[in-house]
Amino acid sequence: MTETLKLAVNGTLMRGLALNPNLLNVGATFDGETQTEPAYRLWTIDDQYPAMMRVAAGGAAIAVEVWQVPLAGLGIVLGQEPPGLAIGKVKLATGETVLGVIGEPLTVAGKPEITQFGGWRAYQASLEGA
Repeated sequence: MTETLKLAVNGTLMRGLALNPNLLNVGATFDGETQTEPAYRLWTIDDQYPAMMRVAAGGAAIAVEVWQVPLAGLGIVLGQEPPGLAIGKVKLATGETVLGVIGEPLTVAGKPEITQFGGWRAYQASLEGA
């Protein structure tokens, strides 16, 4: 049996979105949808992808997907992420802490905050309705 790690994703790695094949190509499997604990904020990076960061105050619960990623494929997936995104630990609403894709502070500087949408899919839907 292949050893896997849980990875929380909050943007284009999610099912049906642009970078989801990066997960599928390494044999990752979808584990479920959930939210973070209410301690995160979300920004849009040129409407191409989001960047999520944990904050000390003013955070919200952000929609994420959890994937089981084979250890051997984790570096491949992360190497294909856009600049300014990194691996970190994300605390889920369930209290579980898993690895997750997070944004670096310089990446979000001056970018529009989209926390109020609660997640990337909801933000994308708001653009389509505009």
